[in-house]
Amino acid sequence: MAFMTATATSAVPATGATTDTLLWQWQGRNIELGLTRQGSGPALLMLPALSTISTRQEFAALQEMLADRFTTLAVDWPGFGDRPRPFIDWSAETLLAFVDHLLTATDIRPAGVVAAGHAGGLMMRYLGDHPGSVERLILVAPTWRGPLPTMTRGDYKPWFARVRRWFDQPFGRTLYWLNTREWCIHRMADEHVYATPRYLNAERMAIKRRVPASPGARHASIRFVTGALDAFRTRDTALAAMRRVSARTLMLTTPHMPRRSSENMEALATLENVETRRLPHGKLLVHEEYPADVAEVIRSWW
Repeated sequence: MAFMTATATSAVPATGATTDTLLWQWQGRNIELGLTRQGSGPALLMLPALSTISTRQEFAALQEMLADRFTTLAVDWPGFGDRPRPFIDWSAETLLAFVDHLLTATDIRPAGVVAAGHAGGLMMRYLGDHPGSVERLILVAPTWRGPLPTMTRGDYKPWFARVRRWFDQPFGRTLYWLNTREWCIHRMADEHVYATPRYLNAERMAIKRRVPASPGARHASIRFVTGALDAFRTRDTALAAMRRVSARTLMLTTPHMPRRSSENMEALATLENVETRRLPHGKLLVHEEYPADVAEVIRSWW
């Protein structure tokens, strides 16, 4: 397996950001991933949350605000983002392999990692098994259970695998289309993702809906929803992994997180090696909705 940075780069003068294409070889396939660079200073790798509408663009405002202090590198996850995606049986192990290559087989040598949502759980697991890989870890509303396992209180039902197989079939395109209509995205966003009602106005919604419209988007998305990308099956194993993390760790949360996700975050907050900051507003994508608040905390903590 190899990992390389392609040469094609386009500058964005308005913000000083550049967009690169990363090529990652996995299971004999070349996977194209988007990466946005901005700023100067210590390298800060930024891993977005996993969701149906997940891309590195959720960090755009935060990157701009941190650009005078850090070299920020926001990268899409394999199976997600705004590029076409091949059909692979995506798993947490695949995403962990990607993290390993980012940190060991590329010229990215971050001083710290900002991991949002499910990226937080994946980094907890990776750093628990590879202590010393990075010096600092910033967990933003960290999660480790997908929506369906959360609804079933951590009970991973056998029918989850059947749902994945349905969505992988050609007729799965229609199932996915029905589940990514505008009203579905609004419901998800208003209930769990953003604190501001109808934060996804017409312009933002149009951008978000390009994500599930990308070829092959349904395969990783349905695996996230059904728990196949979960870093841990139980809270105890998540806490045990976090106890092994040697990186100085900051967790950002708010009083408005979904209840079951909040319970897990509060459990993390009890660990001696986790520093916690509670912002006054925001939900799971607090870094996108309230980037100034998140930037201020990162600056003061660093």
